[in-house]
Amino acid sequence: MQHILIVEDEVDIANLVSFNLERAGYTVDMVHDGREGLDRILKDQPSLVILDLMLPGMDGYQILKEMQRDTRTHAIPVLMLTAKSQIDDKIKGLECGADDYLTKPFSPKELVLRVQAIIKRNRATPGTVIFSFGPFRFDKNNLSFFLNEAPLPLTATEFKLLLYLCQRAGQPQDRNDLLKVVWGYNDEVHSRTLDTHMKRLRQKLGHSSSLIETVRGVGYQVREIE
Repeated sequence: MQHILIVEDEVDIANLVSFNLERAGYTVDMVHDGREGLDRILKDQPSLVILDLMLPGMDGYQILKEMQRDTRTHAIPVLMLTAKSQIDDKIKGLECGADDYLTKPFSPKELVLRVQAIIKRNRATPGTVIFSFGPFRFDKNNLSFFLNEAPLPLTATEFKLLLYLCQRAGQPQDRNDLLKVVWGYNDEVHSRTLDTHMKRLRQKLGHSSSLIETVRGVGYQVREIE
C-alpha cells in the first residue's frame, strides 16, 4: 500500500486531504511543522509527499532543496499544495524539485487524481528493460538513469519525459501531447510545468543537454545521433 505524508500547517486542510486519500486506499500520515516534516521524510521515505509552501519551522522551498540534496529522498515525488497562486511561486517550487502543484482552494477529486497520476509515473516497469540512446541509458525496471555510464539521479517525471523524447528522437513532440503523456493533462495553465521540468532536466544533463532542442511553436525534441 502506498504511503503518503502530508506536510501542512492548516489542520483542517490536512484532515480534508487525509480523509480523501484514505478513502482512495492510501496510508496517510500528517505533520504540521516544516522541520518535523523533513525529519519524517528522511525517516519514513514515503511514496509521495504533499507539501505546503508556507510552513512554520522550515518552509516548503527549503524542504524541497534538502530532499534534492539527499540520495535517500531526491527521487520521492512531491505535490505542492499551496495558496500561493502566482506563477513565479509555482515555478520556484518546481525548480526546487516538486513534480506537480495544486493551488488552494482545490477540488478533493482533482487532488486524488493528481496523486494517482504521480504515483503511476513512479511505478517501475516489471522485468529488466534497458533503453540506450547516445550517452543516455535508461533502466525502466527501477527508474535508474545513467549518463556516460555514470548514475545520474532523475525524478520519475524527469525520467519519463526524457525517455519519451529519446524514444522519438528526431520527431518534434507537441507540448500538449507531452503534458498529456507525462502528467496526464494538457491544459495551457500547466504548460509552464513542462518548461520548468525541461529547464531542470537540462541543468542536470550538463553538456549533454544540447541533445534536447526547443521546437518553436511546437514543443521539444531530442535530435537524432548520426
